[in-house]
Amino acid sequence: MILTLTANPSIDRTVELTEPLARGAVQRAARVVQEAGGKGVNVSRALAMSGTRTLAVLPGDDDDPVLAGLTALGVPFRNLPVGAGLRTNTAITEPDGTTTKINEPGPELSSRLIDRLVAVVVEESDGADWLVLAGSLPPGVPATFYTTVTAAVRGAYGLSAPLIAIDSSGEPLIEAAAGVPAPDLLKPNAEELSELTGIGTGDQLEHDHELAAKACAVLITAGVGAVLATLGSKGALLVTNAGAWHAVHPPVTARSTVGAGDSALAGYLLAHSAGELPENCLRQAVAHGSAAAALPGSTVPSLDLTTPGAVTVTPLKVTLPVIEPSATGSIDGPKAQEEF
Repeated sequence: MILTLTANPSIDRTVELTEPLARGAVQRAARVVQEAGGKGVNVSRALAMSGTRTLAVLPGDDDDPVLAGLTALGVPFRNLPVGAGLRTNTAITEPDGTTTKINEPGPELSSRLIDRLVAVVVEESDGADWLVLAGSLPPGVPATFYTTVTAAVRGAYGLSAPLIAIDSSGEPLIEAAAGVPAPDLLKPNAEELSELTGIGTGDQLEHDHELAAKACAVLITAGVGAVLATLGSKGALLVTNAGAWHAVHPPVTARSTVGAGDSALAGYLLAHSAGELPENCLRQAVAHGSAAAALPGSTVPSLDLTTPGAVTVTPLKVTLPVIEPSATGSIDGPKAQEEF
């Protein structure tokens, strides 16, 4: 079973335009799609659609539209009432797939609610294969939250604890990457990978796969178990202590990139749970991400809509830098190198 935690879930509202977005103008939408969302929620949706056991943990009152959406989709969940409505995120998609997102902050969580949310995750982690900690954090939740959850789950279950994957951004991602204990899997995009390591820019990492792999290797040396880095239309990378691979899918006609990274993570977890080799886990991740990009709104694909056979996987040679944490706990520059 794969457990997900979405601390800041949302209604994802996608507005599709027939013309490029024109600032300051009046435009008519061709279509509007509204779905229950948030990174962890999207992962659970993709897993449930493929017949994999999952449970989505999230804050939200019993009558919240996000929970109604999950019920309609048949996605199992456990919610923690918070006495406030959840947020709505709006994505505007243009005909060429360009997506503009406007994300609301979400309701503020008190320290009591934060503690209760951690307790729920620890309770539900019993017997889970993976725990996915995903998305932004709502107001009131410290940036160290994912490290706190990781420590609580591993403290409760020891060697029986689920593997932990983290997909976030900004300070929560930086804290998780440098935290102790480190996650088993980190899933940044190119921009986040650049921010985490100080290597290149997001655009440079999308186009220079060897440079991106070196950035991933910095995180591996810092203690992260594996890095699945999504590179937009340029595919994705997987770097572990055992090797590094790049994978790419033939071009698809993109309708919306909302949820593509979440679907990629779901594809990886599906393959990993089936006992696949790392390169095949990456293959399924890219197949899932590409299928999601071809679907409208934040629609996620089921396994039968993906085409892993079309994905090309290439091994990469990577030099692992030996690094030391800085005084602030963030990831510092390389000290020595080891090739694999």
